[in-house]
Amino acid sequence: MTPLRIENTTRQTVVCEHARRADTFLSRLRGLMFQRSLAPDDGLLLVPDWSIHTFFMRFPIDVLFLDEIWRVLSVHPTVPPWRVGPVHRGAYAVLELPPGTIERTHTAVGDTLAVHDIAR
Repeated sequence: MTPLRIENTTRQTVVCEHARRADTFLSRLRGLMFQRSLAPDDGLLLVPDWSIHTFFMRFPIDVLFLDEIWRVLSVHPTVPPWRVGPVHRGAYAVLELPPGTIERTHTAVGDTLAVHDIAR
């Protein structure tokens, strides 16, 4: 699977250096479950999706809900493990990130992201 680099073109920041895409039912369902941690430059892009859960997770995550043109619809910093939601009906994708990423990159509702395939 080709890793993704995700940039916030509005703020001129790198949101994630190495995201992986979860684009099947099983990969979206599993998400980050059972992982010990998420490295500072890693992330998970769930496509298509508009809701998440953090069951069986061991760490909190930052969550961005995105539309079809990668515009940020809502931001949810430091979502704790073992929760249902958040949910954003009408979203096209969800980006799960290490806690603190939203604050570090100043990502906000209305920002536009760019998603690039990168070679290993």
